[in-house]
Amino acid sequence: MLKAELDRIRERISDPNFLENKGLSNEVGIHVFCYDPANELVVQDYIRRIKDESGTPYRIIECDLYEIFLQVLEEKRVLKSTPALESKKGKDYLLQQLQKIATPEALLAKMDYSPHVKGQDVLFMTGIGKIHPFMRSHKMLDSMQHLFADIPVVMFYPGTFNGQTLSLFDEFVDGNYYRAFNLL
Repeated sequence: MLKAELDRIRERISDPNFLENKGLSNEVGIHVFCYDPANELVVQDYIRRIKDESGTPYRIIECDLYEIFLQVLEEKRVLKSTPALESKKGKDYLLQQLQKIATPEALLAKMDYSPHVKGQDVLFMTGIGKIHPFMRSHKMLDSMQHLFADIPVVMFYPGTFNGQTLSLFDEFVDGNYYRAFNLL
């Protein structure tokens, strides 16, 4: 079943209306592709393969939130000190400190690029499960609307989305988000 759903992604993102963000009732083109967290490696492999395809009507820009998170911490020169900080002050303190540094805005500054090629670019947002609990996906979606309003965004989500609530790993309520659409 997962393979069939993954195969439908290529068809969906090739649609000119999808690439132009048409038919969304003036909403930002944010789409969620949900999958069983046990299939993370299969989904990662699919993303790698689809990005490498040539001659497609789309250009995939992948932003792995966890990799961006690590870049932000490295640039702020705190990445190497995090294990010592956790053992000294505890995981709750560490979480609070890292969330102050790696804000949605800091991650978005790393994700932003220009020019966006409207009608061609599709932003794939990955690493959602890896970045938990440092960043909540609904906070990223809320913060990114203005930066990527002209191109479709696909969030690869290891969990479920019922059109209102995101449930990471089908275990944690990640938050409410009403402006996204299920990709398939």
